[in-house]
Amino acid sequence: MADPSKPVRPESAAQRRGKPTLRTIADITGLAVTTVSRALADAPQISLETRHRVREVALQIGYSPDRAAQRLKTGRTNVIAVLLEPHEEILGYGTSVMAGIARALQGTAYHLIVMPNFLDSASIDAVNYINRNGMADGLIFSRTEPLDPRVKLLAETGFPFVTHGRTELATAHPFVDYDNFTFAYEATRRLIAKGRRKPALIGGPAGFTFTGHILHGFMTAVREAGCAYEILSDIDLDSPAGAIRDLIRRRRAEKDPPDGFTCGGEVCALATITGMSDCGLTLGVEYDIVAKQTSPLLGAIQPRVDTIYEDLTETGEHMGRILLRRIGGSTDIGELQLLLDPELRFKARPAEVATGDGAV
Repeated sequence: MADPSKPVRPESAAQRRGKPTLRTIADITGLAVTTVSRALADAPQISLETRHRVREVALQIGYSPDRAAQRLKTGRTNVIAVLLEPHEEILGYGTSVMAGIARALQGTAYHLIVMPNFLDSASIDAVNYINRNGMADGLIFSRTEPLDPRVKLLAETGFPFVTHGRTELATAHPFVDYDNFTFAYEATRRLIAKGRRKPALIGGPAGFTFTGHILHGFMTAVREAGCAYEILSDIDLDSPAGAIRDLIRRRRAEKDPPDGFTCGGEVCALATITGMSDCGLTLGVEYDIVAKQTSPLLGAIQPRVDTIYEDLTETGEHMGRILLRRIGGSTDIGELQLLLDPELRFKARPAEVATGDGAV
């Protein structure tokens, strides 16, 4: 075996031509092809120094394994698939989640593919297609339902997966979720503490598990306070911004309108602010909002809005790591499930707001 401390020999012109192979790396490092292969597979029998050196050379020359050959040999694709659904209400959802997943896969043999799944199509069909055709070694998807048929299908077939969101199925499964109950509970309590007499909820669309969690958190807060409340059922987080704005504007002109809003996304918060502004009302004076924040946009446009943060990049990284454990054979549910805590980003204490001395 070659000394791993020796400098890497420069590539010849012949080596630079065509797609780099294991032989290319072997020629450059002076190692045997079998040693290179085992080093790239992170075999513990190969010294850590040699593994680092081989990976560094592979990266320098742009080596990527022949996935077709690997699949024939191992039965694996070295592909992680993400079934991505567009979320208008969550700014930068796809970019942030994908960045986190990519971070988790860095340094592994896995590649990431994205399969868009639009809201008017059946998610079960997309999942079945990936599963049936063996297009990936693992799958990540979101917007879970209480009795999600996708989870049932994959659990029954033993296909590795992790969901962004929980279900109410009896069989435990891998997931990463955000504590939407606590989000809605703390957001609504904040509105009440700031003196709002009638909080309103703009929640998620019917049928999803997170929608029930948000509703439960909101209702717990208003019932504890014994205050009036309203659930704006004609709109939800999937409604176009214009529809949210128009309903807020119409509702303000009617009897006993709400004066506080728990918003599950930044888009609906901005649309609500626009609707109230069209009625001549000022944020922080006649009404207040607490919104879930997933990007810097809301804070840049409306810095006075109280927010509760959800880190989607962190979510993606956790999902990637959990899926790798599941593919690796882990069945320990304790390391395959994670509930992330909301991060409160309130601007000032209610007493400070009441006296006009609120801090930024």
